[in-house]
Amino acid sequence: MSTFDKIFADPEALLPTLEARREEGATIVFGNGCFDLLHVGHVRYLDAARALGDLLVIAVNTEASIRSNPNREPPINPCEKRMEVIAGLEAVDFVVPLEAPVPTPLIELYRPHVQAKGTDYTLEQMPERFAVFEGGGRIEFVGDEKTHSSTALRQALRERGQL
Repeated sequence: MSTFDKIFADPEALLPTLEARREEGATIVFGNGCFDLLHVGHVRYLDAARALGDLLVIAVNTEASIRSNPNREPPINPCEKRMEVIAGLEAVDFVVPLEAPVPTPLIELYRPHVQAKGTDYTLEQMPERFAVFEGGGRIEFVGDEKTHSSTALRQALRERGQL
């Protein structure tokens, strides 16, 4: 499948594919994030998430959803390009935009068997946990320790005068 075949600009357009795969017995894993400056922590998270099931759907935060969090800097790369980069990774089966501040609407739509979250989260920090559990899913914390971040990359570039 080509990179562009993995991207669904309209998240609802992916639903028939997911339902067909669910009927075949596939385990659907869902994850989300900004993925602005791709680093090894992202790759490890995505690989670990993919290992939890048969297909991995990743929702990439749009600029609007990032702006809704006052603690986040605006992304360097636009959502469409970040989606393309994530879709180009072997571990990822499908990519959709995440317009909301939290992934609850997409979790309610897709009803994944598993939601994969990074190790820097706790269950209590996840308002979407209720939607996961109500849909019969479970939450798994995956990836390595949070020693890599886009924020740290930005800071290093600033210190070097490259950003």
